[in-house]
Amino acid sequence: MTVNWNMAQFVRSAAKPSDFPRDGLPQVVFAGRSNVGKSSVINRLLNRKNFARVGSAPGKTTHINYFSIDQKLYLVDLPGYGYAKVSKQERDRWGRLIEAWFADTQRMALGLLIVDARHKPTADDCTMAQVFLDSDRPFLVVANKLDKLKKSELQGNAQLIRDTLSLPEAVPLILFSAEKGEGKAELLGQILKHLEERV
Repeated sequence: MTVNWNMAQFVRSAAKPSDFPRDGLPQVVFAGRSNVGKSSVINRLLNRKNFARVGSAPGKTTHINYFSIDQKLYLVDLPGYGYAKVSKQERDRWGRLIEAWFADTQRMALGLLIVDARHKPTADDCTMAQVFLDSDRPFLVVANKLDKLKKSELQGNAQLIRDTLSLPEAVPLILFSAEKGEGKAELLGQILKHLEERV
């Protein structure tokens, strides 16, 4: 399958399950903490600066955002989790929305859990990893902010992430820099591989 990643357009923000597209196109879903750089990862993949909004304050993505790529797939940006300044009521609403999305993962071609390469994953990251594992759909972990690490820290941090998230060996971990583009080719390759497996 060939995908023109430059043919990207924002489709909709889903505030409730009835807003989810149901046209059968495969979906690649991005999950991660509010300040981990999900939007920056999406922007890097699409060679766009501000395509997925990069908020100055974390917690800006309050709905599930859908981006159509070449009319062949969706990139799905879930609300970021773990941001303390959002009211409990709002966090609960996000939780219910995300749960509703995961209630039917047939459309999910691949899940991407974005974590911070510099730090041990949080309890919320571990919960999200378990959601992906329980979905029984393929997923991988993208450790963003690689450019902030020394070379000598890479292997140890990658192992810490794998161990903390209890990742099975089969789940890839990609070291990534939204800032510099490192890991981009590997991530696009993984996305295409899983799209082709669905065809």
